[in-house]
Amino acid sequence: MQFSPIKGMGIPFSTKTRLSSEMAVAQAIIYILLTSLVAAAAISKSTFGCYESIVSFGDSIADTGNLLRLSSANNLPDSANPPYGRTFFHHPTGRYSDGRLIIDFIAESLGLPMVQPYIGGADAAVNGRSFDKGVNFAVAGATALDISFLEERGIHNKMTNVSLGTQMYWLRQFLATIPGRKFLQRSLILMGEIGGNDYNYPLMQGIVSPQVIQSFGPTIVAYIGSTIQELIELGAETILVPGKVPIGCLPFYLTQFEKSSTKKDYDSTTGCLNWLNKLSIY
Repeated sequence: MQFSPIKGMGIPFSTKTRLSSEMAVAQAIIYILLTSLVAAAAISKSTFGCYESIVSFGDSIADTGNLLRLSSANNLPDSANPPYGRTFFHHPTGRYSDGRLIIDFIAESLGLPMVQPYIGGADAAVNGRSFDKGVNFAVAGATALDISFLEERGIHNKMTNVSLGTQMYWLRQFLATIPGRKFLQRSLILMGEIGGNDYNYPLMQGIVSPQVIQSFGPTIVAYIGSTIQELIELGAETILVPGKVPIGCLPFYLTQFEKSSTKKDYDSTTGCLNWLNKLSIY
């Protein structure tokens, strides 16, 4: 899986060391995400052929085109333009990658087709899309908690007002049109990654302190947990729940907090920001 180059990365080392460290970190993150998710999908009940479909929730890590379809023609997301999609599809598809996403590799490993975005599904017969083998509700920029939770605290989501609750509403609409319980029973459910943007927006906007952001954790986890419980009640039998990525290793944050950080704030081996990774773990 490949990603577009990201400019402006930086930590307080020499230029040569910084670039090699960041490239190593980026490759490590991609490898960990891909291998852990595919391995989790391949063990236990998920051997080849055990699942007939995939149901996905989440944000840009899993969005295969929903945000693009939700956007107006005069306000398209970055994923609608090159270099996104250039290496595998040879054109933008709405994925936030220049190639495929982790969900695409999971589907391939299970012998299933790429999971189609839910938005615009009413015209599936016209454009050849089918949800028989899976449906993707993930939306780039989505949060786990309702947007009102963040807005009440002065935090704004400029990408979308879609949350995990919205995605579950779409699922219930979808299940009402088919034998829903049976569909979920034979599906591998991917619960995200979701919840990362609940931390990202306040961090990027600098509205509240890291301590306040950390206090969101139990609420986020509880909401995801209640959603998982609802899925089980609807018929889901196998649910994969990825953890949060180590955001202290992301180039964006390494750049954002470079001037306010000292050498002791960084992991001496990886060059990642320790306090951000501790936030991810919390």
